[in-house]
Amino acid sequence: MMMAIQHNALGGIKAALAFDHQASSDFDLNPDITLPTGRVLRDAGVLMLIEDTAHGPFVYLTKRANHLKHHPGQIAFPGGKTDPTDTDQIDTALREASEEIGLPRTNVEILGQLASHETVTGFQVTPVVALLTQPFEPVLERAEVDELFRVPLHHVLNPQNFSVEGRIWNGVQRKYYAIPYGPYYIWGATARMLFGLAQKVSL
Repeated sequence: MMMAIQHNALGGIKAALAFDHQASSDFDLNPDITLPTGRVLRDAGVLMLIEDTAHGPFVYLTKRANHLKHHPGQIAFPGGKTDPTDTDQIDTALREASEEIGLPRTNVEILGQLASHETVTGFQVTPVVALLTQPFEPVLERAEVDELFRVPLHHVLNPQNFSVEGRIWNGVQRKYYAIPYGPYYIWGATARMLFGLAQKVSL
């Protein structure tokens, strides 16, 4: 029965991606924060890579290197800012996944994408959802990625597994979503994007 539930989750993602999505933000839970007018966001793309296995589907995540300027040591999807040579955010996500974890473009099938997500660091991130169609041998870019790991898809598609937590940011309390898994504390933009997907699949 669990196997059927897990594979149904993958089918639910494919169905959910066929509908329009509402953009999200790191500020969703903080309506009192006033964002600067005229702010310019930098485009970025991240890859929600799903692997369907005999034990059910999993989603890949990375632990970012501790010395990075943005989100050091945090859990994130493979991805990054859009380069001028990228054709779109899908191209960005695939290029970054190739650079960060050694994923060949030919080993994935693009399922679709979610609406953009605005981060506190000034990025407009497009989550690109893809299915791993062939196994690959991860090669990590150690300057950016400390670790690559997988989380069961059913864990991150269950809205009840998410909690709202808070910490001080720029002198004020800022709330955010979190969804811990084992030793990994998944929070912030990554958790918010996963929560958005979970909401769509559960509708």
